[in-house]
Amino acid sequence: MIKLRLKRFGKKREASYRIVAMDSSARRDGRPLEELGFYNPRTDETRLDVDGILRRLQQGAQPTETVRHILERASILERPVSKYAPKDSAVAVAEPATETATETAVEAAPSEDTSEAE
Repeated sequence: MIKLRLKRFGKKREASYRIVAMDSSARRDGRPLEELGFYNPRTDETRLDVDGILRRLQQGAQPTETVRHILERASILERPVSKYAPKDSAVAVAEPATETATETAVEAAPSEDTSEAE
């Protein structure tokens, strides 16, 4: 499987990374199939070969999590839709549930009073 991942280079404690297409079983700093960009985390500098990245993605290459975040920030990939509902929807759903609980409590209260009267 082909992966889009980071290949480390630079001095000690001053790492920079190349975004490369590599076989998933290859070493981290092994020979890449293709170099597709550059990322420097210290200066947050990013240079990307957009055409090459899109071509590799269409061929079935899978980006690693870090590369996926870099591509999302560059608007090459879309951010996934959250699995969780927005907070506004959760509040709207909670309000009817509260009314139902109140109605249930009111209905339950007279039956308790009836049993006490006997």
